[in-house]
Amino acid sequence: MTAEARGRRLLPRAVTYLRPCGVSGAVAGLLLLGTRCVPCVRCASAEAGSASCGAMARVWQQPFLNVFRHFKVDEWKRSTKEGDVAAVTDKTLKCTVYRVRGAVSASNYIQLPKTSTQSLGLTGRYLYVLFRPLPAKHFVIHLDVSTEDSQVIRVSFSNLFKEFKSTATWLQFPFICEAGTPREGVAFPGARWTCLQLDLHDILLVYLRRCYSHLKGVRLCASMLVRSLYTSDLCFDPAVTVAEARCSKLPVTPIPREMAFPVPKGESWHDRYVHIRFPSGSSHVPSELVQKSGFPPEAAGRVPRLLPSPGACSKPARDSRARVVQKHDPTASRWATSMPRPLPEVSVSCERSEVSCVAGPSGCIQEPLAWVEATDEHAAGDGLHVSARQPTVEPVAPEDIAPHGPPGRKQSLPEAALGKKRFQQRSFLPDPILRLKGVIGFGGHSTKWALWTPDGAAVVYPCHAVVVVLHVETREQRLFLGHTDKVSALALDGSSSLLASAQARPHSMLRLWGFQTGSCLALFRSPVHTLSSLSFSSNGELLCGVGKDRHGRTTVLVWGMAQLGRGGEAVILAKAHSDADVQAFQIAFFDEARMASCGRGSVRLWRLRGGALRSCAVDLGEHHTLEFTDLAFGPAQDGYTLYVCSRSGHILEVDHQRMAVRRARRLLPLQTPRDPLAQKRTFSSGPGITINSLSVSQSACAVGSEDGYLRLWPLDFSSVLLEAEHEGPVSSVRVSPGGLRVLSTTSSGHLGFLDIPSQEYRLLVRSHTAPVLALATERSRGQLATVSQDRTVRVWDLATLQQLYDFTSPEEAPRAVTFHPTQPTFFCGFSSGAVRSFSLEAAEVLVEHRCHRGAITGLAASPDGRFLFSACSRGALAQYHSGAPRCRVLRVAANVVCQEACPSSSILAVSEDSRLLAFVGPSKYTVSVVDTASLDELLRVNVNALDLAGSCLDSAVALCFGPSPPSHLLVSTSSNMIAVLDARSGHVVRELSCGHPAACASLALSADGRFLLTAAERAVRLWDYATQAGLSCQVYIGHSEPVRAVAFTPDQQQLLSVGDAIFLWDILVPREGWSPGSVQGAPGPPPTCEAGPGAGELEGVAAGARGAPRQVSESPPVLPPQPSLCAGPPEDFDGALFPSDRSRGLEDLHQASGPSVLVQKEAGRAGDGACGVTGGPWDLGRRPHPCGWPSACSTVGARARPPARPNSYRHFTARYKASSRAQGFSLPPAGDEWLRLKAVVGYNGNGRTNLVWSPDTGFFAYTCGCLVVVEDLHSGAQQHWLGHPEEISTLALSHDAQVLASASGRSSAASHCQIRLWDVPRGSCRQLLSHHDTAVQALAFSLDDRLLITLGDCGDGTLALWSTATCELLSSTRLPEPVHSMAFSPWHTGELACVGQGILTLQLLWGQAGDVSLQAHREPVPEELGGCELSSLCYGAAPLLYCGSNEGQVCVWDTRAGCCFLAWEADDGEIGVLLCSGTWLVSGSNTRRLRLWAVGAVPELRRRGSGARSSSVFLERELTLDGAVVSAVFHDSMDMGVVGTTAGTLWYISWAEGTSTRLISGHRSKVNEVAFSPDESHCATCSDDGSVRVWCVASTELLIQFQVLSQSCLCLAWSPQSCGRPEEQHVAAGYSDGTLRVFSIPRSAVELKMCLHAAALTALAFSADGQTIVSGDKDGLVAVSHLRTGMTFRVLSDHRGAPICTLQSTRKECGDFGAEGTDLWLAASGDQRVSVWASDWLRDHCELVDWLSFPAPSLAEVPSCLPPSLAAFCPWDPALLVCAGLGVYPEVAFYSLRQKQVVEKIPLPFFAVSMSLSPGAHLVAIGFSERMVRLLDCASGAVQDFAGHDDSVQLCRFTPSAQLLFTAAHSEILVWEVTGH
Repeated sequence: MTAEARGRRLLPRAVTYLRPCGVSGAVAGLLLLGTRCVPCVRCASAEAGSASCGAMARVWQQPFLNVFRHFKVDEWKRSTKEGDVAAVTDKTLKCTVYRVRGAVSASNYIQLPKTSTQSLGLTGRYLYVLFRPLPAKHFVIHLDVSTEDSQVIRVSFSNLFKEFKSTATWLQFPFICEAGTPREGVAFPGARWTCLQLDLHDILLVYLRRCYSHLKGVRLCASMLVRSLYTSDLCFDPAVTVAEARCSKLPVTPIPREMAFPVPKGESWHDRYVHIRFPSGSSHVPSELVQKSGFPPEAAGRVPRLLPSPGACSKPARDSRARVVQKHDPTASRWATSMPRPLPEVSVSCERSEVSCVAGPSGCIQEPLAWVEATDEHAAGDGLHVSARQPTVEPVAPEDIAPHGPPGRKQSLPEAALGKKRFQQRSFLPDPILRLKGVIGFGGHSTKWALWTPDGAAVVYPCHAVVVVLHVETREQRLFLGHTDKVSALALDGSSSLLASAQARPHSMLRLWGFQTGSCLALFRSPVHTLSSLSFSSNGELLCGVGKDRHGRTTVLVWGMAQLGRGGEAVILAKAHSDADVQAFQIAFFDEARMASCGRGSVRLWRLRGGALRSCAVDLGEHHTLEFTDLAFGPAQDGYTLYVCSRSGHILEVDHQRMAVRRARRLLPLQTPRDPLAQKRTFSSGPGITINSLSVSQSACAVGSEDGYLRLWPLDFSSVLLEAEHEGPVSSVRVSPGGLRVLSTTSSGHLGFLDIPSQEYRLLVRSHTAPVLALATERSRGQLATVSQDRTVRVWDLATLQQLYDFTSPEEAPRAVTFHPTQPTFFCGFSSGAVRSFSLEAAEVLVEHRCHRGAITGLAASPDGRFLFSACSRGALAQYHSGAPRCRVLRVAANVVCQEACPSSSILAVSEDSRLLAFVGPSKYTVSVVDTASLDELLRVNVNALDLAGSCLDSAVALCFGPSPPSHLLVSTSSNMIAVLDARSGHVVRELSCGHPAACASLALSADGRFLLTAAERAVRLWDYATQAGLSCQVYIGHSEPVRAVAFTPDQQQLLSVGDAIFLWDILVPREGWSPGSVQGAPGPPPTCEAGPGAGELEGVAAGARGAPRQVSESPPVLPPQPSLCAGPPEDFDGALFPSDRSRGLEDLHQASGPSVLVQKEAGRAGDGACGVTGGPWDLGRRPHPCGWPSACSTVGARARPPARPNSYRHFTARYKASSRAQGFSLPPAGDEWLRLKAVVGYNGNGRTNLVWSPDTGFFAYTCGCLVVVEDLHSGAQQHWLGHPEEISTLALSHDAQVLASASGRSSAASHCQIRLWDVPRGSCRQLLSHHDTAVQALAFSLDDRLLITLGDCGDGTLALWSTATCELLSSTRLPEPVHSMAFSPWHTGELACVGQGILTLQLLWGQAGDVSLQAHREPVPEELGGCELSSLCYGAAPLLYCGSNEGQVCVWDTRAGCCFLAWEADDGEIGVLLCSGTWLVSGSNTRRLRLWAVGAVPELRRRGSGARSSSVFLERELTLDGAVVSAVFHDSMDMGVVGTTAGTLWYISWAEGTSTRLISGHRSKVNEVAFSPDESHCATCSDDGSVRVWCVASTELLIQFQVLSQSCLCLAWSPQSCGRPEEQHVAAGYSDGTLRVFSIPRSAVELKMCLHAAALTALAFSADGQTIVSGDKDGLVAVSHLRTGMTFRVLSDHRGAPICTLQSTRKECGDFGAEGTDLWLAASGDQRVSVWASDWLRDHCELVDWLSFPAPSLAEVPSCLPPSLAAFCPWDPALLVCAGLGVYPEVAFYSLRQKQVVEKIPLPFFAVSMSLSPGAHLVAIGFSERMVRLLDCASGAVQDFAGHDDSVQLCRFTPSAQLLFTAAHSEILVWEVTGH
């Protein structure tokens, strides 16, 4: 198994390779770096300009958007002006405005965007136009508004209009002045600046009954002055002050300062300006507000107002609006997704919402919110009820479902305040409940169809039955749904108005789409069978199609499109039959009546004249036997030459006027590298390169060929301009309309484009090339794994739909896949019976098991991560222990699983509590349930007995466990039924009739039990599973092949279906509507406790208190004893924490429950689980159980089981290390060390808050492995504080910057983890603390630095309080639930806040004896936040506490009132870092975003409490970094700071400049090699992360980075100094896919790529003259290649069967050793063998000098694996060979090439894993897996050991001058200075 094999690349003709970050695929990349800054070329994720207006589009436009500023109107690049438009300075506003004037309004205007084909994509509900009409002139404002069904409506406002007019696509509103003006309708001489506020949502809803989507374009026509345009979802009003808004609680916000008009002191706003809101009857603007915003009486005669005439409404319009009912709520508000929103008040006086009708313009009834139907059944109890039509069982395409209806019903704030139980009584809404968000796939019928849009911004391609429009910059998808089979052809007209698509079956079904709207304009069947080609004329009036009729004759059809947009249909204008083969057909762009076709032995020219289509063959002469594949017309300057390509490599230039071949050329391959004697072929000799496609631009011709190359030629074909290699044959190429990009597709399912100016290839789409068999989702990283019949396993990012990894198995097919729940690994089962574990970090196979003899049919992992189960086609069931990094087989049971089962992700199922395993077996008629730990059978159900009335035997098809409890097992049967069984008793709870024509092949149940997802054939069904009676479902189609598997995403917000492609669906139910535990029939888990003393008594007391006995069903006799269940406390229990005692009774429980409690200092050890009263547990209270009592309780005296790791990236998890620290060190005496640590390269991105900086003192420190690195930010000088035995997890700096606290994990030799207190001025360790069991999550100093608080991780769960003066443990408390973050209060020394499932406030109380107790108070997370958890916190201005959640919200708490009063959507992912200072707040998340918020207005909002209806929190800046933000520290002014990411990078952030500068950088993964330049000025490193980095040795600063995606770079070599050209320096790198790349350091470019090996390259060496490269691979093959030509001229297989560990070459005279040659080189392989060779590569001479074989160490000596074979030539004695890792014992052996024997042995304490010999002294550096480096003096025999690494030292390298030693352990690199020698 190898990771993804070969990626696209640019050959030496291309100049540079720029890596598009975030795009998967193996693309060689180059990153040019500055001194401390590493700029990275990223994929532009444009947030605007999209008509889809998704969630991302709304985020960046909030709270308001200055349209002129955003689109840079002053530059006129994204906008246009016509006529008299000028920028002038207005005296009233005192700023620059734009003057638009002219006699004709249509000829003088400002237009945004630049062309009508583009879109602004502005989603704000309100549009604010700040303008002033010019006196005595007319003006016009045109708005192009898009609806949700993609219909574009023009809305116009003008004082030219006399009355209101309305059509289906145009609304005209008159702007009429009051009587008394000089001229009716004309702006009066004293016209004032006007703020025109337009509610676009209500305008469309009231007058056209359409739903507003976004603003597409704006045109401002003469005559006016305009300042700017603004969009927002907030209703701003300049006439309402803050005090009025607060008193009236009106849903308005004072206008922002940027939008405000200046008002001189003492004057009224209305005296100077005009404010017009339209429509004035908007539901979001109550009538009393309109009155307050009205104009003063004295201005009544001069204020212009929008006035649709009452008589203007037509009767149909009035009738349609009269049926609309409005739900009016004066306190309702519409809140943007990214803006702060006040939380609704909890107290609600009534449950029924009032329904009222509000008269809109002309007295017509309007409803700005939604159309609803009231039902008598629920109207009384629930107020206004929203109902949906009854579900139908007929499959419907998603694009045909309710195109005019709203996408979902949004719950208003008063409804949310009533609670979520109301949702249980609603119907299955919305309808549709699913929306196809995106697809992963390409092709289906063929892979040759991919088109550019005319603007070059997007590509159109088919994905089986779906047509996809992909924006190349934003990666946003538009989907055209409706086809029921694979799309066989595509065509797009030149104006982007019509799209034609044909499907394979039913025969010749053709669809015509409105490309901009996405609607299907026509659907018809053509007279021919499968259409193989479609072509539009440039004006879109003709469409040509080519296919076969029923007799097999080629048929060409021409349709006319002239009447299509006017209510007519496409008509056939001409039809012609031809005996000639047609492979490609195209209409000439310069003449729509001319066409051309080509095929086997034929090139024909066609012409449409007089309704007849005629053709004439081109005289091909000697080329008449060629098979032509594609054609294209050339540019005008070329005479519209027709270019035709063929499979033989010929390119013909055809004169279409003379119908003759003008010129013929042929594309021939170069001589093969393995055939050095082959002669260069002539133009007409030898086999040519098959050309599949070509495309012509104004100056170049792009050619795609079967050899996988895309080549760009000039039109004279003199030489290749650019070429890019693909992984498979190129099936089509298309040059963009601008000629700057070339789109290419391959038969391997890849789609991408070559950007000609930058010479960069960008991959757009990767896909499986065969049906997808199974899927699995990963929770923490948001990843998806799929297996396919194309024999690949692929891992995708669910957020971006981009491929991350690709594992290929050419000899066996993958059949099943599943992720490990907690580790970064996944498991895959294969047709050979193998089960392999893959590492997502190293992209390699961790372990392989072959305990099965048949093909794997199922895989399942237990949710707790302890076990893995696999089933095979021969009936065997295997159990694995997967808790360890390398899983092992526990037991294999034979003949227990059904042998007839097909591979499926649903044949095995594990319950949610990880206790039960269900599978189909032993026969297909039975389902068995076993214990996951022992595999003891607990239950066996006869499926056939479930349907006694059936006429045939019923068998089980798929299984699924429901949420636990209740413990339900769902079984899909062959009789189209789903049986819901009690998993413990086997009783049938309910039965569901699927209604599928075939059995349900896969099913999944949502985590909350709300939805059931099933798949059968090509349809996906979503069921309202929570409904007990009248189960309803919705059916969705879109797949062209049977759906193989379905699943919900980990966040339960989306679902997946796989078959022909991968479909990602959005669930359109609001999150608050279906949170876990809120659905009937799906109660949350009851409280459980571990069995222990007193468990039965506690259960009996609690159950009796509830007044009803608890029913317990009997278990089968074989059921093992289960931990007892604790019934809940009394119903009035409030969930507060309480101390408990063994003798405490029910009355004591009532007395103990309260808001706070004293938690006393432990009497015993902190880790015994006892807190509060000695011996009793205490509970901080979890999220309330649906029944009202806590969700967990512990029995007295029983220690709780360690909780699972929380699903939060904020928690520290130590990197797994197989090595252990050595115990016996030969430490050198102080002052006599041979090595001194000089520098550390890298930053530990795996730590959390492991970065500190004191701006006042300049102290700056971070961690790398087990080291604390203190660095001077000015000089770069480093200090290194050693002492921690393991990886450091976190840091904390005291407020006076005198003490630094650091914490590391527990080592194998210690019982607790280590906390060190460092004296910062002295740089020494002051105290060592030890208390926590596993790891420390966070550290914090109190305000006065007297106290230190330490928080254990989820496995430890303790909170410890220390005195910094005495270093004494003052108090320790065990927490019952994970805490994600904590902080001391900046106002009170003894107050501490922690966040997790709520906010826990701890108050320190000092006793008289000096003891400390904690008074705790817990506040749960408000339900309005959607059931999230708080992951970060920081204190703001008193008394504010900011908290970030794991779902991206930031909420603000009033610590005095103990309540949350404000929240907003701050990010899309988990917020792990929050920092606040003054009026600024910084948030960092796992989405790589760092954002700066202005929070100066929050203290004012706090005074409003929960009644606040507005806020002024604004997003000021945003930066995207290279990884999740884990650490951050900023200056008090918040203008600059340092941020650390998981990528191992430290960034310097300047908010003032909006820049991020890289300070510290390191490799992400294991470092495999270090190589030095001959002059030692530079060094190069390579890593498993696929990068090759070039550093400056003196400063250890990164200079150049070469990146190859999805591959690991395993070996590296720097070319020696060339005698002829010393300035040439090359670095050769070997990769895991067997490729070798040669990089030029002076040119910073890739010079050569060679595919030399079939296996991974493991070793490289240059010859002494630097002209030859010797490479060794994992299979033991050694290849010798020329650097200049890339030709491999010799392959040595002597070491075949074992990986090559070492290659070294040196220039020596070999006569003394009995061989001839100028070079002496060696190869060492993993089977303990070393070969020495003499060679003269110029004479192609190579002979064996010596062969060494050593016995392998016994397994007892090395239990895990054999050590690497290390060998090197001795620098101080040319005849000696130094070997390590060879032989039975750990030693260094010196072998004499002259004497042919070992002359000396030096014993070692352990086996060496790395070795380096000093060129200057008799020193040998040896690295051990025991984390130490030994320096051995061969002259004296003295040794010195050095520590500093926290993992196996896999690399040691001396520099050429022997002054420095580089050592590496995993990703950290230590640079040592060699002293004393």
